[in-house]
Amino acid sequence: MKISEAESAVMEVLWERSPQSAEEVVAALAKSHDWQEPTIKTLLNRLLNKGAISAEREGRRYLYAPQLARVDWLTDESQTLLQRLFGGQVAPLVAHFSAQRKLSRKDIAELRSLIEALDDDAH
Repeated sequence: MKISEAESAVMEVLWERSPQSAEEVVAALAKSHDWQEPTIKTLLNRLLNKGAISAEREGRRYLYAPQLARVDWLTDESQTLLQRLFGGQVAPLVAHFSAQRKLSRKDIAELRSLIEALDDDAH
C-alpha cells in the first residue's frame, strides 16, 4: 500500500492515538502543518479509500483508526528506498553515509552493536 508523505503525517497522528475524530486529527496536525481542515479531510478520505484506516460512526461524527500497522508501513518504505537507491543492499547505504561523514560516533557504536548481535544470532 503506497502512502504519500502528506498521508503519512495523518497516519502518524492516528498511530500515536486512536480512534480520533476528524476534528482531533485537524487539531493535532495544526501544530506541525499549515493545512486547512478540507485538506486533512481529503487525506482522511484517501486513506479510507486505500484501506489504511477505518471509520466508525459515533453519533454525528466518525472516529478514524489505522488498519495499516506502522511497522508494516516502515518495512515497506525502507525496503522500497533501499531497493531504489542501493539495489537492495545495506552495506552501500552505510558506506554512503560514512563517506559523507553523516555517521556520528554514537551511530557507529550502535551499528557495531547491531552487527555483533546479528553475528551472535548467526552462530
